[in-house]
Amino acid sequence: MTTETPEADGRRQRSRDNRARIVEAMLALVEAGDPTPGAEQVAARAGVGLRTVFRHFKDMDSLYGEMSVPVEAELRAVIAQPLKAEDWREQVVELIHRRSAAYEKIGPFKRASDTNRHSSPYLREKQASYVAVARELLERVLPPELTGDRARFEALDLLLSFESWDRLRRAQDLSPTAAAAVLEAMTRRLLA
Repeated sequence: MTTETPEADGRRQRSRDNRARIVEAMLALVEAGDPTPGAEQVAARAGVGLRTVFRHFKDMDSLYGEMSVPVEAELRAVIAQPLKAEDWREQVVELIHRRSAAYEKIGPFKRASDTNRHSSPYLREKQASYVAVARELLERVLPPELTGDRARFEALDLLLSFESWDRLRRAQDLSPTAAAAVLEAMTRRLLA
């Protein structure tokens, strides 16, 4: 049985610290509004050399994978909360407000993902998974007569998507409260 020397243990800890700083730097750059920071920017922000970035992450796709962990945790927290409303219509409204809060938090990361998805198999797979989970959650709340009405279901799914939220917030310049109110009003009309 061999034991690690203090020097080897120190190198291992520095390596873990550098990896964490690289991920934090990437998250900070994206959150600040840069959807496609380069490895040089990440290295500078993390205070490490460019070679250190590529020693920990063979390519930017592997860095996106590591970066997605805290973003996915945000979404899982939203999904895990049981709905409080008894009526299915009010549960849908509750979903709107939960998604709105989540979209507001993950917006910069989602936009970065959308920008880089064309060159990232990992991000394409994550997007498909996210869409499937969001649809499944909506299907769970709606009664069978609505899930069977494909046109209305697809319209609701689109209305409650990040893309709708992002358009209301950025292109139409609505506040989070106003954007959620628009989504709620339109959803209630579709559910009537």
